[in-house]
Amino acid sequence: MDIGWLKAEQGLVGLLVMSNPFSYRPFNDGIDLLAVVVMKKVSADKQTEHLLKDDSRIQLHRVTPDTLERWIVSGENRKIVQWLLEGDILIDDTGYLENLRSRLIEWSPLLREQRLLCEFSRFVGTYSRARQDLKDGQALDAYSHVMASLHYWADIALVEQGLHPELTVWEQMRRVNPGLYKLFEELTTSSETLEQRVELVLLACEFSLLTKMESCCSLLIRIIESREQFWSVAELRQHPELSGLSLDLPLLLQKLVKRGCIREVARSARDRGEGLMELCYTSMKQL
Repeated sequence: MDIGWLKAEQGLVGLLVMSNPFSYRPFNDGIDLLAVVVMKKVSADKQTEHLLKDDSRIQLHRVTPDTLERWIVSGENRKIVQWLLEGDILIDDTGYLENLRSRLIEWSPLLREQRLLCEFSRFVGTYSRARQDLKDGQALDAYSHVMASLHYWADIALVEQGLHPELTVWEQMRRVNPGLYKLFEELTTSSETLEQRVELVLLACEFSLLTKMESCCSLLIRIIESREQFWSVAELRQHPELSGLSLDLPLLLQKLVKRGCIREVARSARDRGEGLMELCYTSMKQL
């Protein structure tokens, strides 16, 4: 299909297309051709378009490099990784898309650290909510949140293996990590009561949380250890390697302090009120 008209897009960085002859393939949404147009700037009304050309349905996605990078690191748009890995690069004058594809295939160290930190943040958050739901007698909400925890745990396990989580993640886990898949089966099909199933999975999640904390948070720990001065939460959020990541940073810091991976320090914040102290964070080595 001729889509040469896309070359005239102002601020074009790259163009990737992907044919979809099989409508059941979920990552292409049942269309004939997917086009990802990477641009320097994208207006809100032009982000997604459905077009028809020569009786073929085209789904057009315009995206900036910053948004593309955020999706990849955070894992919030799983389809984009599939598109980047399997699509045909038609325009890439600067080599941006080829470089991005190489980073995805090779799992650059920073990308891996960022992705693990994002998935672990979600894992801890949903686990904590499930634990609280169960204490409050809200078994159905606990079930929903612990199911999400298992999903994020599965994502962590796949990234640790150098794999990208697919849309059908549990079919992927059946092959890659049968033990975790068995836990998923226990939660969804066991004859135990709902509360008993949730409690069982929560125990497993708690053990995984403790054993994976340092490795999944290695990026955050390394940043905190990179200087002698204390770090405020605001400073950490603005760090180039953390900025833009979807993280529950206060929760992660709290867990790392309790685990003894970092140290919490209270310093005076008198300029904002008498007796007010600001909680900051530093390496355990800075005693």
